[in-house]
Amino acid sequence: MTNTVIKRRVVPSQKVKLPVISHPLLERLYLARGITSSEQLNHSTQALINYGQLSGINRAVEILYQVAVAGKNILIVGDFDTDGATSTALILTALKEFGIKNIGYLIPDRFEDGYGLSVSVVKKAQEKRADLIITVDNGVSAFDAVAFAKQHNIQVIITDHHLAPEVLPDADAIVNPNLSDCPFPSKSLAGVGVTFYFMLAFRAFLRQRQWFEAHHLKEYNLANLLDLVALGTVADVVKLDQNNRVLVQQGLARIRSGYCCVGIKALANITKRNIPRLTSQDLSYYIAPRINAAGRMENMSLGVELLLAEDEQTALEAAEILEDLNLARKTVEKNMHQDALVFIEQLEKNTNEIPNSFVIYHPDFHQGVIGVLSSRIKERFYRPVISFALADNGYLKGSGRSINGVHLRDILERVSLRDPSLMVCFGGHAMAAGLTINEKNLAKFDQYFTEEVAKVVCNICLDNVIETDGEIENCFFNLETAKLLKDNGPWGESFPEPLFDGVFLIHQQKLVVGKHLKLVVEPLDGGPLINCIAFNVDLALWPDQSVKKVKIVYQLEVDEFKGNQSISLLVRHLWAVD
Repeated sequence: MTNTVIKRRVVPSQKVKLPVISHPLLERLYLARGITSSEQLNHSTQALINYGQLSGINRAVEILYQVAVAGKNILIVGDFDTDGATSTALILTALKEFGIKNIGYLIPDRFEDGYGLSVSVVKKAQEKRADLIITVDNGVSAFDAVAFAKQHNIQVIITDHHLAPEVLPDADAIVNPNLSDCPFPSKSLAGVGVTFYFMLAFRAFLRQRQWFEAHHLKEYNLANLLDLVALGTVADVVKLDQNNRVLVQQGLARIRSGYCCVGIKALANITKRNIPRLTSQDLSYYIAPRINAAGRMENMSLGVELLLAEDEQTALEAAEILEDLNLARKTVEKNMHQDALVFIEQLEKNTNEIPNSFVIYHPDFHQGVIGVLSSRIKERFYRPVISFALADNGYLKGSGRSINGVHLRDILERVSLRDPSLMVCFGGHAMAAGLTINEKNLAKFDQYFTEEVAKVVCNICLDNVIETDGEIENCFFNLETAKLLKDNGPWGESFPEPLFDGVFLIHQQKLVVGKHLKLVVEPLDGGPLINCIAFNVDLALWPDQSVKKVKIVYQLEVDEFKGNQSISLLVRHLWAVD
């Protein structure tokens, strides 16, 4: 098994004064995350970067305006994950509120169309008599599809955030902060963030032309859509730089105040989330997976319709369908995970060590769940992973996840340079990527991928490093501190939720629901008795009544039961201590 190493985040020795922070623990956490000034903690909308810095956005706005004025047909083409669903719902809602007519949307079918804008999707757009296609959260590598659309007199605006190839599709306009010539400072916008900026620019354009007065419309407040921006941004696990923290914090504030779409409310209620105290972690672990289940198991149109629902009953019915799909996804994932572990155990027996990477395929794998499987295997073994599932006509669809220091898309590009015919297509970014290969090329792809990863990992540590914020003083084991940490994010990718470690004495331990370990512990040097929960423990190790002392990596939580609140520790890792 992979070695696990605890590494504590470094707090700069030269203290930076943060006047807005009065709590010493919170100040320490911010400093360890690179906060050096109070301005970096400004989460007001005034702190957002101006949309004018996005290259291509003015051209995109002009095209959209010309098509809208002419009354032509507009088709939004989204993606089948939560970022794509929120992007689609956001632009449809905004354009409707702006009074734009003749708008429809299409989410590619994962199993029939594959990812993003494809020739088959453009053919469907033809059937819908589309004059303009606007992609959201996809399209920057859609060369054949854009060429096909142009051949049939369909204009194309691409809005995307994925890494762009050196040569771009011949679209009428492309808006993407990751284009090589784009000066937009935040390269970490999610697809929904790019869509939001596009609509900000379009609204300003309409305002300049007195559109709203001419059509007797009240100018729509796009802040109403920040709940969608927050959800899509957190779900896509993009870096929470300051600009994204503003978008997420503003969206969370609206959700907590009840000013969010009824679809998000329905999912929060069905998962028993406390809306007034909803966090970015709730979006990530409870809301997003249920929307993703639509794209994984059926079609993401179900998720889009939930986010577009206008009444509570419609939203509740859609949320219940998504809950059922998510339960089905969990069952499929569990079976796939067991098959993958059998495969990996055999690899370990053959090599007497854990390989530097994994390429996993089983004919029973489900296309919609291979991304989740790769994530689970990566988390367990801390290795880059690509999982494949059988598609149509002898092709395999692959979804990969990577580790720090191994840029997955770059690895795939190096594989492609070795044999350009090996992959039908590929795309993605550093930590996640997708691809399609011919089944007969699996062994060769495995060989080339393994060799290219080996060239990179020889210079990095393959231990599973758990970064923590160290120990906390006993005086901070209280409800006030737990609430403070929950309320002072938003926490997420590259701005991680506070994670602490320490040694505790065990007072009680027992198994609940047959697989979770419930503990009552006390800090080693004395302090309050604290309830802990460790989910899905190794039943071969726990519970163990002979263990009286444990090292725990944990998060400080607010535990609510029958209206009463107390602190608890959510255990992420635990080890017996002699």
